[in-house]
Amino acid sequence: MKTFVMKEIGHVGFMEKPVPRPGPLDAVVRTTTALICTSDSHTVNGGIGPRENLTLGHEGVGVVHEVGDEVKSFRPGDRVLVGAITPDWGDLASQNGHPSQSGGPLGGFKFANSKDGVFAEYFHVNEADANLAKIPDGVPDEMAVYCADMLSTGFMGAENGNIPIGGTVAVLAQGPVGLMATAGAKLRGAGLVVGVESLPSRQKLARGYGADEIVDFTSEDVVERVLDLTQGQGVDTAIEALGADVTFQTAIKITKPGGTVSNTGYYGEGEFVRIPRIEWGVGMADKTITTGLCPGGRLRMERLLRVLESKRLDPTHMTTHTFRFDEMERAFEVSDKKLEDMVKVLITFS
Repeated sequence: MKTFVMKEIGHVGFMEKPVPRPGPLDAVVRTTTALICTSDSHTVNGGIGPRENLTLGHEGVGVVHEVGDEVKSFRPGDRVLVGAITPDWGDLASQNGHPSQSGGPLGGFKFANSKDGVFAEYFHVNEADANLAKIPDGVPDEMAVYCADMLSTGFMGAENGNIPIGGTVAVLAQGPVGLMATAGAKLRGAGLVVGVESLPSRQKLARGYGADEIVDFTSEDVVERVLDLTQGQGVDTAIEALGADVTFQTAIKITKPGGTVSNTGYYGEGEFVRIPRIEWGVGMADKTITTGLCPGGRLRMERLLRVLESKRLDPTHMTTHTFRFDEMERAFEVSDKKLEDMVKVLITFS
């Protein structure tokens, strides 16, 4: 089968590999649709260390090709969504309520990390009964695929943010995760959602997904503007959706005492992330910092698909580019370099 791989740090390309076979509890899925994520670029640039001929990609949907003998809920031909995170559900971390960390920190993150990912004609899924979800007939592949990571991660930012009904929220950066965090904040009942973003196209998307106010960090001071919008109090919840030291510091500064900083960002550079001491109340301002890795698993995916099936959200507005799988090299370049006002790149396999 054809795969798209990280050959080594800084280099990608196509490669032929054998079609995987499932273990007793596993499945093999024939890929129909995938999305490229900024995390794929982080990986290629060395964010998780050296990898050799590793198949990239962690956002994919497809059709079940083969299942192991012990799989009970899925059969060949089923149209399925697979979360970007595929935990080991018997692991102690999973039993302790943190399945994304099964097997160690970030251990549920297997695709394009510890095993081949979804940029291939077929891909392997561990523990199929727990990590696959059937896609409802009314939800097309190009919509369902957003549940694999973008909805799950963005909504996690809102869920971890302890947003009170009618509360105030700022979402720093309106890339795909930030946009879904904005939508998630609105769904959670926020009374004021502030989106921090400089690009006009993303500002427009943010308003469509629920941002009441937009703050452009290139033309105004974010801290001053957010404090002005909240009568000097700061927000109940700041969601960091970029993964940059300066943005994290801003999130601390704009969060009111007793509020929550919810981090979804991937910090791919530097040894430390700094906390501004005074705005943190020298450590005693009751500001909670929450973190998380995109939740995975069948139940999570089924819930997200229900949001789409009930038409509460349409994530496909974020799709700015569509390429065939055989155009993957160009597609990856567009995503990696953020060319042509790119927000999200969709890959089709048929």
